[in-house]
Amino acid sequence: MGKMKVFVTRKLPGEGVDLLRKSFDVRVAAQTGPISKTALLKGAAWADALVTLLTDKIDNAFLDKNSHLRVISNYAVGYDNIDIVAATKHGVMITNTPGVLTESVAEHAIALMMCMGKRVLEADAFTRAGKYKYWDPMLLLGTEFDGKTVGVVGVGRIGSVFCKFAHALNMKILYSDVNVASDIEQQYGAKKVDLDALLRASDVVSIHVPLLPSTRHLIDAVKLKLMKRTAFLINTSRGPVVDEKALVVALKRKQIAGAGIDVYEFEPKLAQGLAKLHNVVLTPHIASGTFEARNEMSLLVAKNVLAALNGQTPPSLVNKDVLEGWKKTGA
Repeated sequence: MGKMKVFVTRKLPGEGVDLLRKSFDVRVAAQTGPISKTALLKGAAWADALVTLLTDKIDNAFLDKNSHLRVISNYAVGYDNIDIVAATKHGVMITNTPGVLTESVAEHAIALMMCMGKRVLEADAFTRAGKYKYWDPMLLLGTEFDGKTVGVVGVGRIGSVFCKFAHALNMKILYSDVNVASDIEQQYGAKKVDLDALLRASDVVSIHVPLLPSTRHLIDAVKLKLMKRTAFLINTSRGPVVDEKALVVALKRKQIAGAGIDVYEFEPKLAQGLAKLHNVVLTPHIASGTFEARNEMSLLVAKNVLAALNGQTPPSLVNKDVLEGWKKTGA
């Protein structure tokens, strides 16, 4: 019997693919951008396991044709690109990469906050354009975050680390979550409030929730109107959590002071007019883009595949109900 086969839909950084090659026959798609639907289907038909990215859509129709797959290992924390219910029905394990990019994403949220508050991009452009002629006490005045209130929407792994960083900056912390985070309250003096109260009171609002039906457009036009005119909105979670068209309107009307955005509702497209605004900092979904985080993500992807193809439970299995199906079939 030959080696089991793993198809990787795009070249990945880090040591994960090399780890997979020690045990399996591995093919990595050659294209630089997102894989085509045809190439994805061809690769999956050949493989026993699939390594996917957020740009790879795995729906019921795809799974109907590829129910032979043992595992689909998603190179991301989020997995809204995959129909989890359909995967479970077809007996396919779905895994993700939680925990290993926590610090990187939380750091990026802080970086966006600082860029907005300290007007870093404006100052850089001003200086490069040769406009800096003399020191001016009125030049590019920004925001001091010491003592300000930050509202953290979602205090899971990433939100909790963001709270740690905010606490180190001597910020007062409010949080909104479905659960009470006693550890965050004890360590950082955080206070749980409902979302509306958080939006009204916060000088900075940082979003750290997964994309679920209940969180889609969690921040819409109504919620944006609750925020202070001096407040900043930071989103490093998932684009559709924020109604991006409503955000453009709010920024144009200066209903809020600014925003720092790493993820987009219509990714990779931006809502019309967003890129033309000067009171927003935009980054291309790179919050987890550090050498350290991306390497750990690739290793976790590989460990998930190794476990699944060796008859073990993957360390970050998303659809745990699928195990019941494997037990019934004796797989």
